[in-house]
Amino acid sequence: MTMIIETSSWGKIEVQEDQIVQFHRGIPGFEEETTFAILPYENSPFHMMQSVQEPGLSFLLADPFLFEPQYEFELPQHEAAELQIDEEVNVLCIVTTGVSLSDSSINLLAPIVINPINRQGKQIVLHDTAYVTRHKLSELSAAEQLFAKEGE
Repeated sequence: MTMIIETSSWGKIEVQEDQIVQFHRGIPGFEEETTFAILPYENSPFHMMQSVQEPGLSFLLADPFLFEPQYEFELPQHEAAELQIDEEVNVLCIVTTGVSLSDSSINLLAPIVINPINRQGKQIVLHDTAYVTRHKLSELSAAEQLFAKEGE
């Protein structure tokens, strides 16, 4: 099944049902926005998370493991239970763009965790960690390799 959503950046776009994720409590700062489409940028490590209800609300996302293969965190049991996660999980992090890609940062402190089976998601704020909200993409361990591939 597909649906058409309105966006500020691309006008009307068609999204597949499996691209829709429900955030029952929204995401921090946007609690009223509960339904998002997660759309991959072709030939890039990035995705766009577009609100289905609000055309002007979208976030740039990236797979944190592509930039920092050693990225790890323990998903609290109550969070896993809320999302009904047994084994499979998708993790994406919000990217804040800078003047250039190398000036951009990624929020490793608050990953977006998605159950790919039931399409439920939540932004989880980690505790007792060295991760912060603005890790420079260019300073992460796999960034140089990743940016070199992008330039090919």
